[in-house]
Amino acid sequence: MRLRDVVVAGGGPAGLAVAAEAARRGLDALVLERRPLPADKACGEGLLPRAVSALDALGVRPHLDPDGVAPFQELHWIQEDGSRAEARLPAPGGLGVRRLALSAALAARARELGAEIRARTALLAHRREPDRVVCTMEGSDPVEARLLVAADGLGSPIREREGLSRPVRGRRRFGLRRHYAVRPWAAAVEVHFDEGAEAYVTPAGPDRVGVAFLFEEGQAPDFDALLSRFPRVLDRIAGAAHDSTLAGSGPLARRAAARVLDRLVLVGDAGGYVDAITGEGLSLAFEEARLLGEVLPAAVAGGARRQDLQAWEREVAARFRRYAVAARAVLALARRPRLRRAAIRRLEGHPGAFTALVARAMG
Repeated sequence: MRLRDVVVAGGGPAGLAVAAEAARRGLDALVLERRPLPADKACGEGLLPRAVSALDALGVRPHLDPDGVAPFQELHWIQEDGSRAEARLPAPGGLGVRRLALSAALAARARELGAEIRARTALLAHRREPDRVVCTMEGSDPVEARLLVAADGLGSPIREREGLSRPVRGRRRFGLRRHYAVRPWAAAVEVHFDEGAEAYVTPAGPDRVGVAFLFEEGQAPDFDALLSRFPRVLDRIAGAAHDSTLAGSGPLARRAAARVLDRLVLVGDAGGYVDAITGEGLSLAFEEARLLGEVLPAAVAGGARRQDLQAWEREVAARFRRYAVAARAVLALARRPRLRRAAIRRLEGHPGAFTALVARAMG
């Protein structure tokens, strides 16, 4: 049986980025994705500067469909009374990318570099052995690899099977997303605040905007009911046709006891997640993939033992902590309406200060 270097379970952005990074370093990489590709998902779709730089470095940008891309330069926080704080993003700015366009581009680049992708192929079980991992799929022969990369999302079945999931305290949060066929009215991602929920408006093409909601547990997951709470958004999209089917996600917060075991690595949301409120999830996933690509050749050659991958785990954990601090701080502000209203009104008069805060949060 052919012994692969790397099998990646999950063909979302994190998994495809890992496969591309592995393949361009000469490794034999296979992606197993249970859904057809390109794959859609409930996502804010705003790539912040670090994610845009990562796509450029990986050579993905030429594969993006122009119909699914819209650049933006600012971040706007908008309150119930219309007060707002506006920040200019650091170079190279942001990019609104329809999730289907991102999926197609990443898959094309991974294949171009030599990775194999099998869509509609779910990993049902895996077994870690002393020198390999045996992966079982429905309707096909097992696949063996020196390393298994779990990029199978928030609910990661691999994380669950390995006993690495840990409980998360606090109120759970969920997301809903839909697109509208309307020309973006600002070169910005808008975050509209209300008690217990936020609306995120992102340009996702020359004639498309995405509207996503994040909301607290206990509120009805009704898109139209949530939209009615944000009249400024509703007015902008009034009469526009839907440009996607409704999609949801959650609960968002997840914890993993470890990201690395012998011959196993957890990347992206499978390795842990706090909240989407800062929009940095994809930035973090692409950075994890790049850093993993740098250590994979030596790690795989050495048997992909835990100790071979611990330097990567430490670096990723440090970056995750920085993201988590920022996400928890913004989430705490959103959950305290009086404090949030006062803070945004103050930032409204000091756009330079808000720009500096955003740049610092983005590293």
